[in-house]
Amino acid sequence: MSYASLMEPLTLGDLTLRNRIVMAPMTRSRARQEDDSVTELHALYYGQRASAGLIITEGVHPSANGKGYNKTPGIYNAGHVEAWSAVTDAVHRRGGLIACQLMHCGRVGHALNKASGTRFLAPSALAAQAEIFTEQGMKAMPVPEAMTKGDIADVIGDYRRAAGLARQAGFDAIELHCASGYLPAQFLASGSNVRDDEYGGALENRLRFIRELLEALCEEMGASRIGLRISPGNPYNDHVDEDPVSTYSALLMLADRLDLAWVHAIRMASTGIDSLALTRQHFGGALIGSDSFDAKEAEAFIADKRVDAVSFGRAYIANPDLVERFQLDAELNPMDKKTIYGGSGTAGYTDYPALPSAS
Repeated sequence: MSYASLMEPLTLGDLTLRNRIVMAPMTRSRARQEDDSVTELHALYYGQRASAGLIITEGVHPSANGKGYNKTPGIYNAGHVEAWSAVTDAVHRRGGLIACQLMHCGRVGHALNKASGTRFLAPSALAAQAEIFTEQGMKAMPVPEAMTKGDIADVIGDYRRAAGLARQAGFDAIELHCASGYLPAQFLASGSNVRDDEYGGALENRLRFIRELLEALCEEMGASRIGLRISPGNPYNDHVDEDPVSTYSALLMLADRLDLAWVHAIRMASTGIDSLALTRQHFGGALIGSDSFDAKEAEAFIADKRVDAVSFGRAYIANPDLVERFQLDAELNPMDKKTIYGGSGTAGYTDYPALPSAS
């Protein structure tokens, strides 16, 4: 089968993608736990996949407080800039583009996954009714601190600094993770934000933190290099909102006013919300569709202009040369589910074979 639409170039703000195949952000839990740094294996892993039109990294925390999961990377000091520079260099050497996905987990996490003395910050002192993996097994998430206005300003500053460091490290763009129940989504949702000040209550107030955050990122990086990841109605990490259609419509209209480069929308039929159609209705920029696409469906969605590009997650774990396999309509490598998360070596990370013509 021909995938002509998938292989067309695409303009995302200031970026020109050589095809419409995006590598989705995927937590792989392989950063150094002691200092949140990526390693030479990350450079190899992302470099192997540089034929994608755009790579979006795993979630990267903008501060030590923002970490929630075990062995996830950060970008908040000079050491992180140096380590990530090796990654961006590896991608750029092969002609690729790479965006850093900034992800502050807020109330999502556990002390066993974070450095001593770090804080759990959230809009309200409400624990997420969910468990999280630690090296001592699954654990309930703690009750977070309700953020003061000073904390809010500090966290926005953390994001701004992280964006500047990402630019120093050679990233081409930033994607703000505003899905899956992490800090921006915690402010947005009525179930996790019960504040009675200008950051809570009415939808306009619950949107304020994200608006100020996106404005800071745009000032630091430029709106034409900023994307936004959303998943309306997804209850993951106890993300509950009384009216997600209205809430995310307002968020998308904000993204449109700010002229962001793209929205990366996760589709989830179980929510009853067509996130792709909702995004098209309220956002005039580029739309990246996500979740469970195969090449044939992605080709059809792009040809029908339902999306402008499609991100692939698990297919990229096992197929570093996914673009070339689609071009040749070749069989995909099977994925080893046991090696998705964790590990310190190459197994299940950088040892999946490429086709002979793509090696």
